[in-house]
Amino acid sequence: MTTWKNNVRTVVPYTPGEQPKTKVIKLNTNENPYPPSPLVGRAISDLDLDSLRKYPDPSCSSLINTLAKYHSVEPENVFVGVGSDDVLAMSFLTFFNSKAPIFFPDITYSFYDVWADLFRIPYEVKKLDSDFKLVASDYSEPCSGIVIPNPNAPTGISEPVSFFENIVKEHPECVVIIDEAYVDFGSESCLPLVNKYDNVLVVRTFSKSRAMAGNRIGYAIGNKELIKYLSDCKFSFNSYTMDAITLKAGVASIEDDEYFKARINDVINTREWTKEKLKGLGFSFPDSKSNFIFAKHESIEATHIFEELKKRGIYVRHFSKPERINDYLRISIGTAEEMNTFIEELGKIIEGV
Repeated sequence: MTTWKNNVRTVVPYTPGEQPKTKVIKLNTNENPYPPSPLVGRAISDLDLDSLRKYPDPSCSSLINTLAKYHSVEPENVFVGVGSDDVLAMSFLTFFNSKAPIFFPDITYSFYDVWADLFRIPYEVKKLDSDFKLVASDYSEPCSGIVIPNPNAPTGISEPVSFFENIVKEHPECVVIIDEAYVDFGSESCLPLVNKYDNVLVVRTFSKSRAMAGNRIGYAIGNKELIKYLSDCKFSFNSYTMDAITLKAGVASIEDDEYFKARINDVINTREWTKEKLKGLGFSFPDSKSNFIFAKHESIEATHIFEELKKRGIYVRHFSKPERINDYLRISIGTAEEMNTFIEELGKIIEGV
């Protein structure tokens, strides 16, 4: 009789957005529709092939120093990892080592409960209000940690820094993680809180605004002691998480700030145009400060729209659970041309109902 399964650490895994193999208009995984800076391509093509036979720099000093300078902090305030998922997972493992629960929203990035289950961290989800807004009073109770994205996903709603500062001040006994994966698309950053409080960690990614989801770069900025604990945990897990190609590409991206800001502006302008078009087609949605829109049609089920768009080679994201969001579609912002096609096809679907 099989008994080894009794010792298996089981968990319900995170489900990523569908990655189609054919050419489609891909608006389902919040990727940037524009390529990274040309400097990134140049850095990769100029890489000495012989360098790949050696291990990469385990300290990731070139990337950390570049990020520290960009954000006007010390290198000791910066931690880097293989995408923000890696940074967040390592943060869960490092800072949430208690029998008391951690808090995060009920409608949010669906990897949080996966990590909590994987690492056997007790948690409580705090319900968003009827407008999908965070309820500040829900985060005033005793806990062992708090994780909140700003803007939140999949809603796209952003809160001011003052909202998070109040939470951080109320909880000196635990680490508060602010996940800023989408902050560059119009939200106010909580990075200034790092200089005022020793228990706040701000996490960022290159996957969204820097158009480098394929390279996998994430980072955290926080108090030097927080970063030291995080680094100790990382080096106890894997010393060589960042490869040489990715390190060079990350530095090149940061160094081309003009290109970065121009592409961000393109996405924001297209997002605002798309909002107006969606309103005209009978959709409602929270005011997004991210590179996606979380929209619901006034009379047509999300499942029908999702399937009809897919037939036309347009992929968006539909969350079948929890129940409160099963009539919503999360629509990533593509290029102006892609969004124009999306709106045209959406109009045909609505007319055909």
